[in-house]
Amino acid sequence: MRMDKKIRMKARKVEFFYGTTQILHGIDLDIFENNVTAIIGPSGCGKSTFIRLLNRMHELVPSARLKGEITLDGKSITSADVDPVEIRRKVGMVFQKPNPFPKSIFENVAYGLEVNGVKDRHFIEDRVVSSLKKAALWQEVEKRLHDSALSLSGGQQQRLCIARCLAIEPEVILFDEPCASLDPISTHKVEELILELKKDYTIVIVTHNMQQAARVSDHTGFFYMGKLVEFGRTEDMFTRPREKRTEDYITGRFG
Repeated sequence: MRMDKKIRMKARKVEFFYGTTQILHGIDLDIFENNVTAIIGPSGCGKSTFIRLLNRMHELVPSARLKGEITLDGKSITSADVDPVEIRRKVGMVFQKPNPFPKSIFENVAYGLEVNGVKDRHFIEDRVVSSLKKAALWQEVEKRLHDSALSLSGGQQQRLCIARCLAIEPEVILFDEPCASLDPISTHKVEELILELKKDYTIVIVTHNMQQAARVSDHTGFFYMGKLVEFGRTEDMFTRPREKRTEDYITGRFG
């Protein structure tokens, strides 16, 4: 995998604080178009915090403070004149624990469109179907669209949350440990889905699972104690890491 793909997002000199506590220190990282970028590292190293900066979810915490610059297609996403709602439409997010709304399967996927003011029912129906198909869930739910989303299995609920994210047509999708609460079969389905989705989307995934990072990602960033220790092609990092701390983490010597 060559590194000459277009860079969709950049983080430059990113520092992040909760109140007076500094969580991230001087992060420089590129996210390439139609690639999967994995963020790995031990618990508490700043992985999930970092990806929340990529769609400004950190702003939901009153004491949060960001320094440095994050861009999408060369334009800052953090300036005061940029609408965070628009950023979150372009940069969607799927969380660690499936979080379907207590509504029907159909209503879950349609929700984002309706919140954004779409009223054309035919358009909404078409988008719901296409999103469920993209999320590899359509065949399992096509006769159950008006059943509660909470009646689905955990793995199906996670793919439903992916479909809900896809319905508003993001450009970048952030996955925060999307398989942490799933069984191996459901994990395999989500991993296959991520590999399929990267044809059309730019993807960032936080994972504790080294094998998962190796299976699905093109590039990997290793975070440790709030710093980016190493970033590069996944194959290189897993076979010939430049930093001893990276090697120690990947081989299970710590973390």
